[in-house]
Amino acid sequence: MGSPAAERASRYEAATASFVKENRLPGAAVGVVHGDELAWSGSVGFADVAERRPSDARTLYRVASITKTFTATAVMQLRDEGKLALDDAAVEYLPELRTMRSELGPLEQLTIRRMLSHESGLQSEPPGTDWSNVVYEDDPHRTLARAAEITTAVPANSQWKYSNLAYQLLGEMVSRVSGIPYPKYIRSRILVPLKMTGTSLDPLPARLRSRRATGYEPRFLSDELDLAPRDASVFGAEGGLWSCVEDLGRWLSCQVADEPKVLARATLDEMHRPRYLADDTWTRAWGIGWYAVRQDDVVWVMHSGGYYGFITNACFDPKEKVGAIALLNGIGNATELALRLGTIARDAAREAAPRIDVPAALPEAWQALLGLYTARHLGAIFRVEWLDGKLSVLSADDPQWKPTLVPTDEPDVFRIERGFRESGELARFERGPDGRVVSLFLAVGRLQRLEPVAG
Repeated sequence: MGSPAAERASRYEAATASFVKENRLPGAAVGVVHGDELAWSGSVGFADVAERRPSDARTLYRVASITKTFTATAVMQLRDEGKLALDDAAVEYLPELRTMRSELGPLEQLTIRRMLSHESGLQSEPPGTDWSNVVYEDDPHRTLARAAEITTAVPANSQWKYSNLAYQLLGEMVSRVSGIPYPKYIRSRILVPLKMTGTSLDPLPARLRSRRATGYEPRFLSDELDLAPRDASVFGAEGGLWSCVEDLGRWLSCQVADEPKVLARATLDEMHRPRYLADDTWTRAWGIGWYAVRQDDVVWVMHSGGYYGFITNACFDPKEKVGAIALLNGIGNATELALRLGTIARDAAREAAPRIDVPAALPEAWQALLGLYTARHLGAIFRVEWLDGKLSVLSADDPQWKPTLVPTDEPDVFRIERGFRESGELARFERGPDGRVVSLFLAVGRLQRLEPVAG
C-alpha cells in the first residue's frame, strides 16, 4: 500500500500552480516526503523560459543555505567520533582567528555550538562582501588571511545573528579536523551513503550541468523576465550545493528515519531540537543547523536557501515523518509553498488508519519492577508501566509527566530520559531481604511500592 500522503496529488498540483501564478514565477519543482519515500513530486512552469524546458524531480536548483544542514551534519559526525566538542572554541581549530577583534567578550566565546546555531554574534559575511554588486569572498583561506577584519557584532547568546561567515569557517574546520577537503568529505560521508547522485557543490561535474534550472530576477514593471546575475563564486560550506527534489527527498527521509545512515537517531534529534527562540512572537526557534517554525500548533523543522535567481525550502514534521520541498527559480516565498504542501501531506497521514503492531515484549527481568508506587509526602500515586516498548513512570495527577527509564550497566538502575526536570538523574529500584522490589528512589526522592492484596 502506498503512502496516504501520495493520495492528495490533485491538491498538491493545485496548491503549487496557484502559488506560481499568484507570485508570477517562472516555475517551481516540488515534492512531498512521507517516511522513507518521496511520496509525490511535481512541477509547474519552466526550468528555462527561453527553451520552454519544464522542470522535473531531477532538475537542479541552487539550494544555497540548505547546504548548512549538510555542514552541520559533518560537524556532528566528527563530534560523535570524538574528534571535536561543540563547546570547543573555534580558535582551537582556526588559530588565524587570534587576530580577530572581540571587544564584546573573550575570543573563546566563539564556540562551535554557537556558530552552528547562529548565536555566536559573529558578523554576517566575510570581510569585503557587497551583495548588491555580487562581491563575496568564497575562499575560507583568503577570509582567514583577513581575520583582523572579522569581529563579533553582538554579544554571544544575546540574539539570533545569522552568519554565512560562521558556516564558511565551520566548513574549514571540517576539512582540518577530518584531513579531507570539505567537498570530498560531504560527497563521501553524506551524499554517497544516501545515494544523492544529483547533488553537488560548484563547479558542477559535466554530467550534471545540463540538468540546471535557470535563475531569474523578480518581475518589475513587465512580465519580461531578466536573468539573475551570474556569480563566479564557488561557494562551499555556507551555501554551495545544487540539488533536486529527488535528492532532497532522500535528505528529508534521512532526518525522520528510525535508523538513519549518516548519523545516530539521537544526534539527529539533538540537531532538530530547538535551542532558543529567534523572535518575540515565539514562532521560530533555532536548533543545530536547522531551525523550527510553529504553525497552527505544528512544529516544522526546516531550512531555506536564497541566492540570485533561486529561493528554496525543505521542511519536515518529525512526529508525523512528513516533509515537503519547494524549489523556485525566481524570487518568492518558498517556505510558504513548502508549508502548504507539507500541511496537506500531514493531514493525509494523520487521517489514515493507524498501523497496529505487535507490542514489544517486556524483558523478564523488569516484570518485578511494574506496579503502583506512592509518595506519601505528596499524597500522590505513580505507576511504573511497560508502555510502547519503554519502561515509564506515570503520574495520575499530571498526564504530561511520564519520563521513560533507560537501563544502565547496573541491574535495577536506570537513567531518566530527557525532557523532564529529573532528566539525566538515576532511578534506582530497591529490594528487600526477600528480593522483592519495595521502593523506587527516583532522582531525589523515594517512592514506596504498594503491594497488591492477595485475592
